[in-house]
Amino acid sequence: MYLPAAGSRARRSGFTLIELMVVMTIVSLLLSLAAPRYFRSIERSKETVLKANLAATRDALDKFHADTGHYPDQLDELVSKRYLRTLPFDPIAESSTSWVLVSPPDAQGTGVYNLISGAPGASADGIPYADW
Repeated sequence: MYLPAAGSRARRSGFTLIELMVVMTIVSLLLSLAAPRYFRSIERSKETVLKANLAATRDALDKFHADTGHYPDQLDELVSKRYLRTLPFDPIAESSTSWVLVSPPDAQGTGVYNLISGAPGASADGIPYADW
């Protein structure tokens, strides 16, 4: 059995402050590399959902016009006539009521001819959301 000499300290198990600081530095470095990529991927996924919702809604508008000969007065009409299950959601504006509704050209009558996002700003490509 080993007994420490008088006046010497017994070695304690655990981590020193330096070891903890090194580990924290490595973890913070890894987080600083991963976090921007994570947030960029979230923005890209929102843009992808916005493009898909615009395409599906525009397709429903075209089908409605082909079936009835006129465009719907409001987007709710697409839902009530079952061309869409629900109103489309704008993930950038985080709302389903922020859409900007576009009337048809003069020769084609009234109603909702097209819709664009009401979200401010531009995509990662630099194209404003209102131009999609």
